[in-house]
Amino acid sequence: MIKKIPIAAWFLLCNAPFAFCRSDGKQILLQSSSVQSACTQLERVVSRASQVSYPPMVQYVADNDHWFTSSMDFSVCTVEPGTSKDVGAIIRTLGKLRVPFAVKSGGHSSNPGFSSTRGVMISMAKFNKISFNSKSPGEVEVGVGLTWDDIYERLDPEGVNVVGGRVPGVGITGFTLGGGFSWKTRQYGLSLDNVLAFELVLPDGTVKSVTHEDEDLFYGLRGGFNNFGIVTKITFKTHPQGPVWGGLTIVGPPGLEDARAAITEFEETVVDKKAQLMPTYAYINDQAILTLFFFYDGPAPPSGIFDKVLKIPSYSQNVTSGTFNEVYKSFPNGNPFAGPRAFYGCVPVTRYGPALLDAVVNQTLHWGRTLGPQDEGVFLLYAVQPFDKEIYSHGAPSAFPPDRSRSYYPTNLYFAWTNPALDDVVLDAMHQSTDALRSAAREDGQDLTDATMYGNYALPDDPLEGIYGKNVQRLREIRRKYDPENVMGLTGGYKF
Repeated sequence: MIKKIPIAAWFLLCNAPFAFCRSDGKQILLQSSSVQSACTQLERVVSRASQVSYPPMVQYVADNDHWFTSSMDFSVCTVEPGTSKDVGAIIRTLGKLRVPFAVKSGGHSSNPGFSSTRGVMISMAKFNKISFNSKSPGEVEVGVGLTWDDIYERLDPEGVNVVGGRVPGVGITGFTLGGGFSWKTRQYGLSLDNVLAFELVLPDGTVKSVTHEDEDLFYGLRGGFNNFGIVTKITFKTHPQGPVWGGLTIVGPPGLEDARAAITEFEETVVDKKAQLMPTYAYINDQAILTLFFFYDGPAPPSGIFDKVLKIPSYSQNVTSGTFNEVYKSFPNGNPFAGPRAFYGCVPVTRYGPALLDAVVNQTLHWGRTLGPQDEGVFLLYAVQPFDKEIYSHGAPSAFPPDRSRSYYPTNLYFAWTNPALDDVVLDAMHQSTDALRSAAREDGQDLTDATMYGNYALPDDPLEGIYGKNVQRLREIRRKYDPENVMGLTGGYKF
């Protein structure tokens, strides 16, 4: 029996680009005949392990759902493959018919069309298994339909961990394929530096295990997102995991000067790679409010590492210790304001001196006061990420970062709003803000000549060279080799 969706979801569907509703609430779909034909063919080519869904089925709504309404669209149908073989049948069919599609795992992308479509949505939700191989200790295989919450929950009792997300709610796939900054990055590098293998369905439908022996594909997949096929499983290197310590402190304007000194001192003096600090500035009630997230990969940090951070005058403070999963779950969800329209932006820098931190505060206030009166749902956040100079030294050459000899810290901008009429206004504001912070960094003496952005934070219209630098040409050659018909060009993202 087909499940019906709630009235609230009906409203969303009735405003979909291919539908309208009669006064009695019944829906009439205006579907592209070619996409509808593809959906019908998919029903025939997949096994019973997979499911094709249409509106108003509950599964259809779940498959199209994203963190942000601005990056969500309504496909003609959705398909949840249950096996890698079925993924092959799906991609062959869509490639042959030249039907646009999207691939969605966690739905975390803020860029419209990157993991959404008005064609066929492929949801990877059924790839949700976590497997240990007794013959290969030190590694774990995970399905791409999982979140880091799922993985940490499963690994906690085993006394091991992987290099993954820092806040709850984030899916593993785009995070890893784009890079992956973690609480363990200072120790072990990016998430992609800790990948041992990918199970990849190539654009011709072939299922392939990709390891370091596959020089081109292993290089391209680590940082190159969805350009070379559909990843179904990832095998990660595991690391021993004991108790950890962490928390956050919320600082108002009176404490910002002390916080600036503490952040600068942490970056310049703390060499213990188990320690990490992530300051985030937000615009709230016409003020810049700072939340300082801190983490130590041990039961407690040695004296001196976070002493100044903990002594900053604050509105509130939460410090906890326990298993990694317990401390991880104590941090706010990665999208506490789920539902609004949003973009991420990125400013790569080489350090966070006092002048640059002041510029971050000024940008927070300027754009909060500029955009706030236009939309009461505006929320702005600037995340400062002082890692260390060796974060890119842990892995082999990969699509990202294009240059491992220099480290750039990915300052993350997050702008959320509710009014669709402001989409272009906000995008322009983010470009202006990223430009202003780059200028402030240069005025601080930083050489950003070859600085590249982190793809998971980049804006939708940022150029490929701004993310991949000199690697773009090689990545285009790899794409042509493994996808000569440009099947993956039918889906969204940064395309080679």
